[in-house]
Amino acid sequence: MGEAIDPQDAVFKFLGDPATYGGREVRRIDTHAAAVFLAGDRALKIKRAVRFPFLDFSTLPKRKAACLGELEVNRAFAPELYRRVVPITRNASGQISLGGEGEPIEWAVEMRRFDESQTLDHLADAHGVDETLADKLAVAVATMHAQAPVVEANPWLDAVAQFLDQNTAAFGEMPELFPGELVAQLDRASRVALDRLRPLLLARGRQGFCRRGHGDLHLGNIVLLKGQPVPFDALEFDPVIASGDVLYDLAFLLMDLLERRLDRAANIVLNRYFAVAHRPEDLDGLAALPFFMSLRAAIRAKVTAARLANAATTARPAIAKAAHAYFRLAVDLIAPPRPVLVAIGGLSGTGKSVLARSLAPFIAPAPGALVLRSDVERKQLFGLAETERLPPDTYSKETSARVYEMVTDKAARTVAAGHSAIVDAVFAQADERAAIAAMAASQNVSFRGLFLVADLKTRIERVGSRSLDASDADAAVARRQEAFRIGRVDWTEIDASGSPADTLARARTAMD
Repeated sequence: MGEAIDPQDAVFKFLGDPATYGGREVRRIDTHAAAVFLAGDRALKIKRAVRFPFLDFSTLPKRKAACLGELEVNRAFAPELYRRVVPITRNASGQISLGGEGEPIEWAVEMRRFDESQTLDHLADAHGVDETLADKLAVAVATMHAQAPVVEANPWLDAVAQFLDQNTAAFGEMPELFPGELVAQLDRASRVALDRLRPLLLARGRQGFCRRGHGDLHLGNIVLLKGQPVPFDALEFDPVIASGDVLYDLAFLLMDLLERRLDRAANIVLNRYFAVAHRPEDLDGLAALPFFMSLRAAIRAKVTAARLANAATTARPAIAKAAHAYFRLAVDLIAPPRPVLVAIGGLSGTGKSVLARSLAPFIAPAPGALVLRSDVERKQLFGLAETERLPPDTYSKETSARVYEMVTDKAARTVAAGHSAIVDAVFAQADERAAIAAMAASQNVSFRGLFLVADLKTRIERVGSRSLDASDADAAVARRQEAFRIGRVDWTEIDASGSPADTLARARTAMD
């Protein structure tokens, strides 16, 4: 637990006084490691004089360094929010002022104030996270990771082992909140996972996927500005703790969405992130995702529980409940179920892609299946964006065979990593259907084949209503497909002539 080092009462009293800001109303927000004062268009953040096993703000020089570090790190992610580091001084007569003459007695990060109701934790509580926002979230994180500096993986991996030690020790101090049997179970499973994953994570480090990222990427540290999610308050006090595999950084956001029961949003973030980042190596990296999400949940449980030391009596039950919920999530995530492979076939306009996206969040392990779409693979094969149209000659028999080979290979890598996949393609040929089923058998994973059917009129209406979609199929294509010799289909046939909700219900029943 945290230890108070020296009093900051005089500084907090000064910053909480409206007179400091020309009479403007002041709002104060306290966390376990900081106090933030909001007045007018300014936000002033003070590091608390505390020492935890995972951070040390015990002296003024350390707090100054942390403030400078926070400014440097966060200007890369949110330059529109972070202004400067300002000294809080006391002159010879004992008067305290912001940036005045005299000896600095504290340091503050000055930020541009934003509407606190627009942080994603508040938005999620009020409205959830819809598909559009989840999509933007994934793009923002992928963009942030693309710009983040590459670092060595070894120091971070050594630190991860220490995180496990710290978590277990902290949980052991509060047996009334964290049951000893479950603590031991989580500790054993986490250490086994780390040992198993270390070669993979070292290899990913050599490939440049260990980066100095955000480090604290939960919903409360992302704000919506002009309709775009902006990460802020990146972890500054330890560059090693803030570093890690890019999927470890992403895992914090995924875990936080799952903890709030926003499974669909978490699945959209996962799939969109993979699509934007477009790193085939991340398919193998999925093997680490359960461990990453579990570790993030465990750390969140520990940090949340640390707030109990200074919490008001009335606030303690809610804090304890939140800490326990994160802990139970960590226990659940470290032991994922076996993956499954789902193939969704059907002629153009039957709704394969809509079903794949809708079905994915329901397929364990969390946060749901990765969707692999043949239309997207074909565009990537020719170096085009998803919504750019391809010429007719790119739909030759030879090219289509190559596309099916690519999507099958990606599905194989996904399930081999222990994650479920949905392959979305027409699968009009018997050999295509046989190949995907054979691959599942070779990987020793359960396979479910769903084949969607709908009448020509319905299919033509659907392909005609598409916009900004990866599929190039139009009414002419739909008509030509009527002549396909599909033959006997030994997959489960799904009537897709109704609404997307009806098709999803039928598909889930078939899956069950």
